[in-house]
Amino acid sequence: MNLAFIGLGVMGYPMAGHLARAGHQVVVFNRTRLKAEQWVEQYAGKLASTPAEAASGAEIVFACVGNDDDLRAITLGVSGAFEGMRKNSLFIDHTTASADIARELFNQANAQGFSFLDAPVSGGQAGAENGQLAIMVGGDASDFARAKPVLDVYAKLAKLMGPAGSGQLTKMVNQICIAGLVQGLAEGLNFAQAAGLDGAEVVEVISQGAAQSWQMENRYQTMLRDEFDFGFAVDWMRKDLAIALAEASHYGAPLPITEIVDGYYAEIQAMGGHRWDTSSLISRLRSTK
Repeated sequence: MNLAFIGLGVMGYPMAGHLARAGHQVVVFNRTRLKAEQWVEQYAGKLASTPAEAASGAEIVFACVGNDDDLRAITLGVSGAFEGMRKNSLFIDHTTASADIARELFNQANAQGFSFLDAPVSGGQAGAENGQLAIMVGGDASDFARAKPVLDVYAKLAKLMGPAGSGQLTKMVNQICIAGLVQGLAEGLNFAQAAGLDGAEVVEVISQGAAQSWQMENRYQTMLRDEFDFGFAVDWMRKDLAIALAEASHYGAPLPITEIVDGYYAEIQAMGGHRWDTSSLISRLRSTK
């Protein structure tokens, strides 16, 4: 298929690469042109100068950018992708953004004669590189059926969650659950070390029981070593939690633990950890000793 991919960050770069390796013709756009040039050199795709140019002629256009403002800029802004979308094409947004902008872009796409799916992902950089992402999708069933064979190129699971915005709402649930889980893991590991236990040996035992989690399996070693210069940045997590907290207020759904952990992440930022991995919550506990 003729595809376009807008946004070649730590997630978008490998995701677009999977599409190219699967045999699709991929045109890419990135705000930092050098990154797009590197991608084209690696995967032999084509480089566009604007999102509109990238979208022109594409059957499906993918995007993975930073936030609502970035998404609005690359879709509805000057030379935005929606200017170049052809009739009956499909726009798939992998950005973690608000449900409001997902619904806005869905309606705008329909008015212009093409389709839109909000499709945020979970699995981190490793999941993107290994093609093992979980993709939660909002939109029309017929559009999802058209998209799924392409999404499966880099997905462990892609599932339609409901109408427009449902993908973003599901991603909020994902981030809410992770926030509390990582704080619990940080407290447990910090307690183990304070009590004189070998943290690695503790995890070897408890990871075989009910405490096991992806975070424990993939982060306990670096947490014990105070290594955080990788992974999902605290700044990104706070952006995601802000979206979830704002949305929760609409439904009257209290998020007391999420609010607390968001405050802890603010303390991590104050410590200079803006780009640290979210598992850096343990560093805050150590700093209070």
